[in-house]
Amino acid sequence: MTALAGRTRNTLKPEIIVLEAGVSSDSLEGYTQVLSPITRFLRAEYPFVLAACVLALLVSGGGAIAEVSTLLPRAALFAGIFAVVLIAAIGVMHHAEHLAAQFGDPLGTIVLTLSAIAIEISLIATISLQGESNPTLARDTMFAILMITLNGLIGLSLLTGAIRHRIQGFNAEGAQSFLAILVPLAVIALILPNFTLAAPGGRLSTAQAAVFALFSLMLYAIFLWVQTRRHQSYFQSPEELQAHEKEGVMPSAEGGRGRLYHLVMLGLTLLPIPLISESLAVLIEGSFVDLGLPEALAGVVIAMLVLSPEGISGVRAAVANRMQRSINILFGTALSTIALTVPAVVLLGLFTGHELILGLAAEDSILLALTLALCMLTFGGRSTDLLKGAVHLVLFGVFLLLVIVP
Repeated sequence: MTALAGRTRNTLKPEIIVLEAGVSSDSLEGYTQVLSPITRFLRAEYPFVLAACVLALLVSGGGAIAEVSTLLPRAALFAGIFAVVLIAAIGVMHHAEHLAAQFGDPLGTIVLTLSAIAIEISLIATISLQGESNPTLARDTMFAILMITLNGLIGLSLLTGAIRHRIQGFNAEGAQSFLAILVPLAVIALILPNFTLAAPGGRLSTAQAAVFALFSLMLYAIFLWVQTRRHQSYFQSPEELQAHEKEGVMPSAEGGRGRLYHLVMLGLTLLPIPLISESLAVLIEGSFVDLGLPEALAGVVIAMLVLSPEGISGVRAAVANRMQRSINILFGTALSTIALTVPAVVLLGLFTGHELILGLAAEDSILLALTLALCMLTFGGRSTDLLKGAVHLVLFGVFLLLVIVP
């Protein structure tokens, strides 16, 4: 009887125990109905919640971070704020991926890349306006993004995709369309300023900068029209095109919450990133000077923040044998970096009076030209293999070496 009573007591429902404590089951149900949506929201939107809480702490602390002078606490703060910005960026990409799935390719990948570029521009603008002016920060960041994307991420995607699937097909017209815009814009923005006479030292005159920015926006607008309207099939995989021809419809998008919810949460999660980055800018400026690190490394740090979530999406697509989606994401990031970031930083320099140097050093110009030529060879056919991925990764290693040991 004692054992039976113990088992009976252990199996009593929580509602009965609560009733014995004087709380009705109706009240408990009401509390559950209120807390359940809040709990689900906190779990689903923890990047936004974390970024908002950290931002509130930084605002309440005033300029306390700038007063941290010793290296170890500054390094710990840098690592913590870097992690928060990274988590927030991943949260932005989470909503962008849902929107991409609901809109479908290629429109979905445009949402994904534009979200990353919004993070990039906000970080460059915020860090550029903090402390002493760094005229090469925008150039170093754009160059780092191109090297990480076109060599590191594309090389890793090709290599991992080839290891799992041996040879992967893609739509050559789409890849070549990306390169047809990317190659001239990259050369005009990052190499040509070294040879102009209107302004010395890799700079552009006001007229040159304004016209180049206008040309970049015009070409990107035409490209988006081609990608989404005129030749949308260029940016769809051969499997998607076959399904479209057989069934007359494209594969359905993934499920999830509505577009409005993801659009709102994408904006709310993106908003704290540039505000938190003000503290990151202070730490970068002080730490790099104290450690004697090259200024180009700051651009690599920003590029890593910008590209980590989108790079994960691109590599995952290649591993899942969706090479066309991987190409759309990674090439789209590289193209929008040049076509949108250059006009943004030019306007920022004109309105704030900050000096802007766009021309790359001689060794970086050679590396950029070599990378663009390799991309044209890699995506000149209709399939990828392991060897091409290995070559891209070797070039990425050369880039890292030149950053650390110029």
